[in-house]
Amino acid sequence: MKMIPLFKCQSLRQAIGFYTNVLDFRFKYPEATNDDGVVDLISEFGELQLTVYESDRLFGSVVNVWIDDVDSRFTYYVSRGLDTSAKKESPVHQGPTDQTWGTREFYVTDTDGNTLRFCQRQR
Repeated sequence: MKMIPLFKCQSLRQAIGFYTNVLDFRFKYPEATNDDGVVDLISEFGELQLTVYESDRLFGSVVNVWIDDVDSRFTYYVSRGLDTSAKKESPVHQGPTDQTWGTREFYVTDTDGNTLRFCQRQR
């Protein structure tokens, strides 16, 4: 079984810019454009679909992304332009945080409320 999250977006162009320029995703299909209603993106972590269809409905999907080193990944994303100022009240959006349930995590939430939770087991 393979699961690919679908994130609903108000502006596909803005969402594609965020995922490709900051988080290193790229188009899965070379013929895809910012003007399509649905695009498939890929990265070293897996796949993700973005869509503007039904964008006037539910927003705010969440995906857990398990990686080996959340600290270096967070630093890398900040160097690529990740802005954490929109969630100042959320420590886990400001940088990797040790959780009481045994993981170290940071969250990235796009402008449509979709969140990638980057997680690793505490050592």
